[in-house]
Amino acid sequence: MALAQPAAKKDDDREDDAEYSPFYGIEKGAVLQEARVFNDSQLDARRCAQVITKLLYLINQGETFTKMEATEVFFSVTKLFQSKDIGLRRMVYLVIKEISPSSDEVIIVTSSLMKDMNSKTDLYRANAIRVLCRITEGGLLGQIERYLKQAVVDKNPVVSSAALVSGIHLLQTNVDIVKRWSNEVQEAVQSKAPLVQFHALALLHQIRQNDRLAVSKLVSSLTRGSVRSPLAQCLLIRYTSQVIAESAPNTQTGDRPYYDYLEGCLRHKNEMVIFEAARAVTELKDVTSRELTPAITVLQLFLSSSKPVLRFAAVRTLNKVAMTHPLAVTNCNIDIESLIADQNRSIATLAITTLLKTGNESSVDRLMKQITNFMSDIADEFKIVVVEAIRSLCLKFPQKYRSLMNFLSNILREEGGFDYKKAIVDTILILIREIPEAKEGGLSHLCEFIEDCEFTYLSTQILHLLGKEGPKTVDPSKYIRYIYNRVILENATVRASAVSALAKFGVVVESLRPRILVLLRRCLFDTDDEVRDRATLYLNLLGNGPENVSESAQSLIFERLDVPLANLEASLQSYEPSERPFDVAAVSTEVKPQPFTEKKAPTSKKAGKDTNQKATANGGGLPGHKTSDSYERLLNSIPEFAGFGKLFKSSPIAELTEAETEYSVNVIKHIYSGHVVFQFNCTNTIAEYLLENVTVVMEAIDAEDFGEVVSKPLVSMPYGAPGKVFVAFQKPEGACSLAKFANTLRFYVKAVDPSTGESEEEGYEDEYQLEDSEVTAADYILKIGVSNFRNAWESLDPDSERVDEYGLGVRENLQEAVRAVSTILGMQPCEATEVVPPNARSHTCLLSGKFLGGVQVLVRLSVGIEAQKQVAMKLMVRSEDPAVSDIIHEIIANA
Repeated sequence: MALAQPAAKKDDDREDDAEYSPFYGIEKGAVLQEARVFNDSQLDARRCAQVITKLLYLINQGETFTKMEATEVFFSVTKLFQSKDIGLRRMVYLVIKEISPSSDEVIIVTSSLMKDMNSKTDLYRANAIRVLCRITEGGLLGQIERYLKQAVVDKNPVVSSAALVSGIHLLQTNVDIVKRWSNEVQEAVQSKAPLVQFHALALLHQIRQNDRLAVSKLVSSLTRGSVRSPLAQCLLIRYTSQVIAESAPNTQTGDRPYYDYLEGCLRHKNEMVIFEAARAVTELKDVTSRELTPAITVLQLFLSSSKPVLRFAAVRTLNKVAMTHPLAVTNCNIDIESLIADQNRSIATLAITTLLKTGNESSVDRLMKQITNFMSDIADEFKIVVVEAIRSLCLKFPQKYRSLMNFLSNILREEGGFDYKKAIVDTILILIREIPEAKEGGLSHLCEFIEDCEFTYLSTQILHLLGKEGPKTVDPSKYIRYIYNRVILENATVRASAVSALAKFGVVVESLRPRILVLLRRCLFDTDDEVRDRATLYLNLLGNGPENVSESAQSLIFERLDVPLANLEASLQSYEPSERPFDVAAVSTEVKPQPFTEKKAPTSKKAGKDTNQKATANGGGLPGHKTSDSYERLLNSIPEFAGFGKLFKSSPIAELTEAETEYSVNVIKHIYSGHVVFQFNCTNTIAEYLLENVTVVMEAIDAEDFGEVVSKPLVSMPYGAPGKVFVAFQKPEGACSLAKFANTLRFYVKAVDPSTGESEEEGYEDEYQLEDSEVTAADYILKIGVSNFRNAWESLDPDSERVDEYGLGVRENLQEAVRAVSTILGMQPCEATEVVPPNARSHTCLLSGKFLGGVQVLVRLSVGIEAQKQVAMKLMVRSEDPAVSDIIHEIIANA
């Protein structure tokens, strides 16, 4: 025992060394403090490089920098251009590219980068090209386009590749500029440098990818042998496969165009090209045996290669082919069997699963024994491949279900992740459904599995199956113990599923019903509401006795509910107690899609909290998603509003009464494309009064475009019980119509006897004046942030841009001006630009949102202080619809 201790300590030390990271525990604030070393008069290149490495690490870990922090780092880094250290210069290029300075800051480094573009050091030239193309906008790119064209055909392959790769990135935002390089890129395709040829071919294809004829001509010209780079040939094979897929075969011979080229690549001297061609042939649509034969032959040769990567690639490809053409792979079975003992377990797994798909019935038991020997040594990803192969094998040879089912039950009890266990359970469920003889054994295996199952989803799935199939077996009573154990030992979700499964046994098996009733009564004392509610429901349906269960009870327990649960929940919430019973048939059966909203990651804990609160308030964004969705379900459950279409936005709650008044009323505005629905939430705070026939009368003060179409009153409003009154207006479809209304609460008052709580029969009409309500421009814009404002801005059509200047009058500071404009537009500030630095004389704020109809709109808001605190503003707007850009300017002009 004493001798084992040093070895154990040595293992612990090794683990500690393996987990150590030089970046462990670094914080953004500390690194920003270290970044001040960039400002030293005597630069320490090694120290500066270490700090830049830490900054890059933080950025790649998802750490976000505020606008002020990023600007400070950027200006500090630019001072490092005076250093002559090549290693440090490369780090400077990297950090500038990652920080991506704004358009007004790029000019600071442009001259330095353009100087490096013309440097005699090729390394500087290549990196400067990459950085310039990453951070500059279209205007500056036009100035350096001549240099980029020259770089594409530069003699140095590093410089040429840098320009080509930059062109691939620029093609997403500046298509017209890159298309003008076509002649130079075509010349680069003929380069002798392999990497240059590879990048040039990729760029040339992207330039022409939207023109099928041009792509076909490109493939036709290059398949004649002008491409020599193996990487470029692999690309060309993929492009050729694309052209083949889009082309019809020869009507006379039936041959595919360019198939001869793929077949010729199978005899190439480079293994990478051979494999790419073989894979392309096997993936051809409706591939024939004649076409497959040469590709299978090549892959069979790779099976005996000394290189593990070739063996893995070949057997994986053959594994996929075996799913659709098992007979074509049969000739390779001898070579594949030799891979079962391969040291690489991934190769061995794929080999066995391929044999399972192509082998005969007599080889099944031998293969299963070999699989068992190393199942514990392979990753879950390959275990799932094995399980899927066994599933297809069992359906192919159903008489082998016993040995295969035993194998599945054994691996089900072993360690593994959720996806792996789910694949096994799904396979057993399929075998139970497709092979009747396997039902009893499969259910028994699943019962043993749920005794020690850590996944709630799988437990509930199995309990549902037991409730459905268990009562139909020869001995249903043996499953009761397993099911009731879940009620005692598991979490609330599983317990509720177990209660439902027990009830199904009680409905079908009359002899077991008394025992089931006893177990269900015990469930009435459960700590979870749903478990108790289900037990109560099933006890009532089963009649609390051994008599026959009604057909309605059976249909409720076994048949699926015809209405979506979300719609049922909304209808129950809006149901007002009355003599008319709730009718399930009246619930809408339409399934409404869930709206998707993008969430901007908060820059700090406080910022994240504020963002969540704002998103919840306006009904948009991820945190307020449930609130917005519940509003939509509520409105769609009311027949008068169901035809209004998709709900765009619900406003924050606005109070229309003072605190501590007789009646408490607030309003929520629901915005549709052609309608606005006002939801007034009313509460009676006087115990001595009962209010009936409660309505809100809205008189238009300034609402020319609005016409009232629906007014839905509240029948009764007793003391302390909140109620809802709805008023809907129609407006021009898709228009940003503004309005102002004077609101009056009208109702019928009845006195209430405090001793009995009953109201008098007679009453009187009364009214209560409320605050005015408005429909503003901000109601038509949904706050939606973007993760990268610059990329989002450049992705929008420049032709949609509208620019104008405005005077904002006298303001205390720029912060007040930014806040005022942001409030008017109701848009989401991006990248923390809503915060103006102290004593700033100018500032740019970035805003994002979606206009009515789901149209994305972005705003660059530049403000500056002139003489006597006069604030001037420049507003730049881009959107997916130019008309929306005009509307944003109209909103500001009329504010």
